[in-house]
Amino acid sequence: MPRKRDLPIEALAHVTEAHLGPGHAHGLRRLSGGASRETWSYDWVPPSGVAHHLILCRDHASSPIALQRDAECTLLQTAGAQGVAVPAVEFTFADNSGLGSGFVMARVEGETIPRKILRDPEFAAARPLLASQCGEQLARIHAIDTADLPGLPRPPEDEHPVAALLRQYTAILDSMQEPHPAFELGLRWLWSNMPDPVEPRLVHGDFRNGNLIVGPNGIRAVLDWELAHLGDPMEDLGWLCVRAWRFGNDHLRVGGFGDLDELTAGYESAGGPPVESSAVRYWEVFGNLKWGVICLVQSRTHLNGIRRSVELAALGRRVAETEYDLLCLLG
Repeated sequence: MPRKRDLPIEALAHVTEAHLGPGHAHGLRRLSGGASRETWSYDWVPPSGVAHHLILCRDHASSPIALQRDAECTLLQTAGAQGVAVPAVEFTFADNSGLGSGFVMARVEGETIPRKILRDPEFAAARPLLASQCGEQLARIHAIDTADLPGLPRPPEDEHPVAALLRQYTAILDSMQEPHPAFELGLRWLWSNMPDPVEPRLVHGDFRNGNLIVGPNGIRAVLDWELAHLGDPMEDLGWLCVRAWRFGNDHLRVGGFGDLDELTAGYESAGGPPVESSAVRYWEVFGNLKWGVICLVQSRTHLNGIRRSVELAALGRRVAETEYDLLCLLG
């Protein structure tokens, strides 16, 4: 069992009992990953013996680009009601819980580690399906009525919605107070090649290999909605094509498991609008810039002593990778 300094077990038991009734925690273990959030798996076993299989997510610290927890939970519930594959939210907890802020959701069995998804024999039959399934899930996400989604960041009405995004990431980059010429060049290209404005739709914001639970038959759940916002839906398709999410399978543009034609075919077959390859490329360029800025923010969390972590320090090294990928995309 984890030590108390790793997770306040008494607080965990208290909040779980308050929502699910008497019982005890069993099989508590911390899961891998989660640079911005701790993730724990556990079972809550009531007197009846029929266990609730749960996942606890709690925040390390606030982020300038992350969704508020209540809004994220509302979004998960709305997406699930609209046919998107998501885990069911069981309950939320606040800072005064003794756990910090976060939520608990039902555990969905499957794999999230990209290396295993892309290489293990168990997922051989799933891999050819994943790009099309990603398109189907994204089409459902983008079709959700935005009127049902309070609390999401919205583009301002008095300027181009992409311009607002570029200003956001420019401001974060400027706050780092260190030179990054490749990012400056990328921003210049993005400003010069902005697509025509579209009606803002729900954008997941981090739809990629690593944030999907995959089983032998493909996608079982879409995770990590904390960067969701309203904007151009093509942003999600471009983000999924960023080279960082191919995990060594660079010849397969979509998540290391498929190609763009498979992704767009699945997207359009599920009701998504026709996809222009030039739009995907624009958002792929933006995605490399976005990931580089996120890596900078995460590494500063370590360097400034907010949370010491080898994982966060390693993300600082990945900034150079995103700069290289960005320069390659720009030719």
